[in-house]
Amino acid sequence: MGQLRKYFDGNALWLSMLIGCVGYKLFLPLKPTLPVWIFFMLFFTFCKVNPLDLRLHKWHLAVLVAQLLFSFATYAGILYLTNDAVLAQGLLMCFIMPTATAAPIIAGKMGGSIQNLTTFTLLSNFATAIIVPATFPLIYPAADMTFWPAFLLILSRIAPLLLGPFFGAWILRLLYKARTKQEFVLSKRLAVIPFYLWVASIIVLSAVVTKDVVDNYEVYLSSIIYLLIGSFFACLLQFGLGKLIGYYLPAPSKGTDYQDVLINPAAAPKTMAGVSSITAGQAFGQKNTSLGVWMAQTYLNPLAALGAAAYIIWQNLFNSVQLFVVAHKK
Repeated sequence: MGQLRKYFDGNALWLSMLIGCVGYKLFLPLKPTLPVWIFFMLFFTFCKVNPLDLRLHKWHLAVLVAQLLFSFATYAGILYLTNDAVLAQGLLMCFIMPTATAAPIIAGKMGGSIQNLTTFTLLSNFATAIIVPATFPLIYPAADMTFWPAFLLILSRIAPLLLGPFFGAWILRLLYKARTKQEFVLSKRLAVIPFYLWVASIIVLSAVVTKDVVDNYEVYLSSIIYLLIGSFFACLLQFGLGKLIGYYLPAPSKGTDYQDVLINPAAAPKTMAGVSSITAGQAFGQKNTSLGVWMAQTYLNPLAALGAAAYIIWQNLFNSVQLFVVAHKK
C-alpha cells in the first residue's frame, strides 16, 4: 500500500487530467457539484490552520504587485504587437486570475507553508474582486458593468467558497478548545481528504476544458493554438518568478500554534527560504481557473475564457511534475 500511495501521490494530477479528457462526456454532469467539493476541500485544509497565525509578509505584497504589473503589461504589449484583442484578453486572464483556493493543499504536500499561502489566497481573491470591475470596462467597453454591481457579483462567487470553510473551521477549533481545553489537531487520516477531493475536481475541470476545445476548435483553431502556447509560458513565468520572490523575501513559517510542526514538517527556520520559495511559487502560479473562465465569459470577449481554460492544463501538469519529484524524494 505504501508504494501504491507513493505512486498515486506523484502521478494523481496527470492521471486525473487524462481521465477527464478521455471520458469528458461522462463527467460533465458533475460540474454543478464542484462548489460542494471545493467547500469541503477548503474546510479540511483550513482545519489545519490557526487563524491567529495568518499575517502579511513581504513576499505577499511583492507577488500581488508582480501579478498586477504582468497582467496589464501583457495585455497592452500583446494588443500593441498583434492587434488581437482575443489573444490579449486571454493572456490577461492567465495573469489576473487570483490564487486557487486549493493552492494550500498542493503547497502543503510539498512542504510549503499552509498558513502563509492561506493568507495570500484571501488577499489575492479579494484584490481581484476589486480590480476586475474597476478595469474590465476599459478593456472591453461592450461589457455592461458598473463597479459596485460587478464587485458584489464577483465577491458573491468568491466569498461562500472562501469564507464559509474558513469561518466554519475556526468555529470548530474554538468549540473544541472550549470543550476539551486543548488545541484542535486534525488527524492524519482526515488531513489527506483535501488532496483527493482536489484530484476529483481536476477530472471534472478537465472534462469542461475538453468540451470547450471540441466545440470551438474548427472555428477558432488559430486562437486556441496561440492561447495554448501563450498560457504555457505564462504558467512557467509565474511559478518561476513566484519561487524567486519567495526565496529572496522569505517569511517565517512557524506561528504560535504548536501543531505547525504537524502541518508543515519541512517548515523549519533553517529552511525558511526554501519553504517560502515553494509557497510563493504556488501563490503566483496556481490560479483559480474556474473563476477566471467565468470572469472572461461574463465581462470580456467569451473567447478570452480559452486562455484561462488552457492554463488549467499547464498548471496541473506543472503541479503533477512537482508532486512526482517530491514523492520520489521520500
